[in-house]
Amino acid sequence: MGQTIEKHPKVDHIDRKILDCLQRDANLSQRDVAERVGLSQNACWRRLKRLTDAGILKGSRACVDGRALGLDLTVFVMIKTRHHSMEWSERFRKHVETIPAVAELHRIGGDWDYMLKIVTRGMAGYDAVYRRLITGFELETITGFFSMETILDDRPLDIG
Repeated sequence: MGQTIEKHPKVDHIDRKILDCLQRDANLSQRDVAERVGLSQNACWRRLKRLTDAGILKGSRACVDGRALGLDLTVFVMIKTRHHSMEWSERFRKHVETIPAVAELHRIGGDWDYMLKIVTRGMAGYDAVYRRLITGFELETITGFFSMETILDDRPLDIG
């Protein structure tokens, strides 16, 4: 049997400091994090392990500036469907996961069922993603909102 993950594990002010440090700079060494939050390295390591085991820390990755690589178009795609079964939803999720330009997929409430964030090279790139997205799926409505400017992006979560 796998380890049981608490629904809302206890996170104290030191855990919050650790999480804040790592959200701002995941390249910090364990020693640097320990110094910034006032812990020994061993105590910091134990907390990091507990936060990881609880599913609060989910690894680290580099932030890449897509525009610097020619990925100059961000489109938020809204989708309505007539299909709401778990089987259809899972099949759709797996299909969307095969499209590398889809940076995010959300099932949402309200007038729309899904929202995708697509990051690609220009309109031709978006058209290719759109064609791939609709292949094999009956979608009631699909519309795109084109981002003209990213004002805030990848901000740390407010865990205070």
